[in-house]
Amino acid sequence: MSTYRIQGATGEWEVVIGLEVHAQVVSKSKLFSGAATAFGAEPNAQVSLVDAAMPGMLPVPNRECIRQAVRTGLAIDAQINKYSRFDRKNYFYADLPQGYQISQLYHPLVGEGHIEISLDDKNPEAEVKKIGVERIHVEQDAGKLMHDQHPTMSYVDLNRSGVALMEIVSRPDMRSPAEAGAYLRKLRAILRYVGSCDGNMEEGSMRADVNVSVRKVGDELGTRTETKNVNSVRFVMAAIEHEAMRQVDVLESGGKIAQETRLFDPDTGTTRSMRSKEDAHDYRYFPDPDLLPLELTDSFIADCRESLPELPDAKRHRYENALGLTPYVAGVLTAEVETARWFEALLAECAVQQGKGEDVVAKQAANWLTSELFGALNRLGRGLDDSPVGPAEAAELLALVSDGTISNTIAKQVFEKMLETGDKAGAIVAREGLKQESDTGAIDAVVAKILADNADKVAQYKAGKEALFGFFVGQTMKAMQGKANPQVVNELIKKALG
Repeated sequence: MSTYRIQGATGEWEVVIGLEVHAQVVSKSKLFSGAATAFGAEPNAQVSLVDAAMPGMLPVPNRECIRQAVRTGLAIDAQINKYSRFDRKNYFYADLPQGYQISQLYHPLVGEGHIEISLDDKNPEAEVKKIGVERIHVEQDAGKLMHDQHPTMSYVDLNRSGVALMEIVSRPDMRSPAEAGAYLRKLRAILRYVGSCDGNMEEGSMRADVNVSVRKVGDELGTRTETKNVNSVRFVMAAIEHEAMRQVDVLESGGKIAQETRLFDPDTGTTRSMRSKEDAHDYRYFPDPDLLPLELTDSFIADCRESLPELPDAKRHRYENALGLTPYVAGVLTAEVETARWFEALLAECAVQQGKGEDVVAKQAANWLTSELFGALNRLGRGLDDSPVGPAEAAELLALVSDGTISNTIAKQVFEKMLETGDKAGAIVAREGLKQESDTGAIDAVVAKILADNADKVAQYKAGKEALFGFFVGQTMKAMQGKANPQVVNELIKKALG
């Protein structure tokens, strides 16, 4: 990994980073109640008596939430603890009706694991670093305070209260903003592959608390600060960069770093103090008396393991080894689960429509998806889930190229018309007479005229200026409006030039 250092007046400083990621569990109901979890509901429309902390209401663990957390732990090769326990984390806040949060401190559901990251997009296997994961524990979310509805009042929305969260706590193994960004992107991809969290940071279903400290290279760990609830990869990287520079400035001016909780302002790219950092004893943790310990069976863990899909690293390796794709292209196709699913649907359609094996059509399909379709969607400001051309329609276009009906140049034109009209490739080719010309007689006549009109260049070519061959090909294709079969054109020009 590349070395990230901050040069100060007194020497070089190293930044030490750990992330605590809160990932909302994908489930239809909350961790300890039957209330719904859908995003965007009217305020306080999804609140049960348990969520509102009505007297006498007892929590009942949601099996699906536990299952999703175990599956996530297995996906990062973590220790699954057959025995775990819920604790009460006691603090007062207006959006926390119970006056405590049900969490796990002493006996978490998932123990140590790791996530592998790479900073080399061109070759993801060139330099891999393992980032340790200390634990994943399950806890309930708090509600939400809204301050912009009234100039002198704040409102409380308890829809989020009681929603299941996985808190995924990394080791302080990251040493640069880039490494933290790579870790967060990789974790998000794994969660989305597993289906345990949708990873929508803009909706708050995945957010990170960013722990940063600095030290002189080789020294003991410095005092850390925690920047709360950062909701994008870019903001996490910006928060680290600013906070590290701020801490170096404080230390070099003779000050001390306060262990505190801070907030990140995305408008200014800076952090500001929020409150002094609490330690575990400040929360007065104790076992929740309303909940029995969780005891997992071997068969439950085995079922969770069997339910896992092919994960991004395994899929990337398969694309490289079985399909012959480059590490870069394989990395692009597996970075997001939606992209991998779209590609595999396209691959299957291409194999059927061309009557060839997936390994034969893979490069054509991958290159078209990553260049043509991605480029078009970027222009249109749309995502794969909103693509106007689906895998079956794209496969039809690629089949027309594969069997020589149209050239790659014409395919680009056909694709643009597909985007504009919604028509299928075959219909556009037939309607507009775009079928590739492979009639050697017609092409021979055009080649003969091109060579006759450029006798001086023919002489130069025969005298050794072989680069002119491309000129003759280009002129022939231009004369035939791009409809000539390039392979036939090349063969006939070679023959004519002797």
